[in-house]
Amino acid sequence: MERKSASGSIRNKERSKKKFLDAVGKILKTKGYAGLKINDIAATAGVDKKMIYTYFGGMDGLMDEYVRTQDFWVKVTSEEVEKMKPNLEDGGREFIEHMLLSQFDYVYANKEAQKLLLWTISEPRKSLKKLIDTQEENGEYIFKLLMESRFKDKMDTYRSIMAIMVSGLYYLNMFASLNGSLFCGIDTNTPEGREKIKKAISFMVKQTHDNL
Repeated sequence: MERKSASGSIRNKERSKKKFLDAVGKILKTKGYAGLKINDIAATAGVDKKMIYTYFGGMDGLMDEYVRTQDFWVKVTSEEVEKMKPNLEDGGREFIEHMLLSQFDYVYANKEAQKLLLWTISEPRKSLKKLIDTQEENGEYIFKLLMESRFKDKMDTYRSIMAIMVSGLYYLNMFASLNGSLFCGIDTNTPEGREKIKKAISFMVKQTHDNL
């Protein structure tokens, strides 16, 4: 009986934690980051606000866990990279092309991720700084594993190209979602427009790896 009780308690905890995380996402999508107040999160979740402190240690802990569930590059941990078994002989070309294309689709489909990106450039916050630091750590692992031996003294140029591509793809998706208008004559809200961007991603990755 004690085991069943403990198991039930764990399930209840996980359900309550999910309710809080879902509530953060719902508020972020509908009201923006300014609406993320502890009382509103608890009311939206339908769970006593004291449990935020019990389960997450407070708002910062809740925000830390939330951003880890939503950001694309935070999820690309060293463990996940190893599972993908990237080709170590091509300087990361196949891997980075796949990841950029995946990022493009992920952010477009995930409104919470879009709001989170806007939040990171709108307000200084401890949990958001942790997000950025984790992104950098994951990126550094990928660069050292796959690209440094290939690009050597040109690595800073490669990093700069990747910075432009990653940030540009973030912006294109947010622009399409919020304004829904053309960007350089390409409508990234249509399958045809998005396919053109994807072909350009593949082209730029190929050109970088072939010519840098």
